[in-house]
Amino acid sequence: MISSDVLRGYTDLMILRVLLDGDNYGYEISKAITEISDDTYVMKETTLYSAFKRLEKNGHISSYPGTVTSGKPRTYFTVTAAGRDHYNEKIDEWHETKILVERFILN
Repeated sequence: MISSDVLRGYTDLMILRVLLDGDNYGYEISKAITEISDDTYVMKETTLYSAFKRLEKNGHISSYPGTVTSGKPRTYFTVTAAGRDHYNEKIDEWHETKILVERFILN
């Protein structure tokens, strides 16, 4: 199991990656993250919703109300143009981080 401390800086990247496939709401985003990770990572609800707030505040995602099918209305999230740029920056950052860490591990 990977420590959540290791992944903390990449929660935004994970959420944005899921949203690049299409607009979605919290539970389905969380479920997709778990599925993509082959059940090795489950993002805590508090982490997920804190990230939504941060991403929305920074203009990387926007939200809108969904239709109510039963019970509580769902809030859907979508990636903005700034969010796509941020995602690409995080991908570049990941590659640089991987290279740096591998220098210590592989030597």
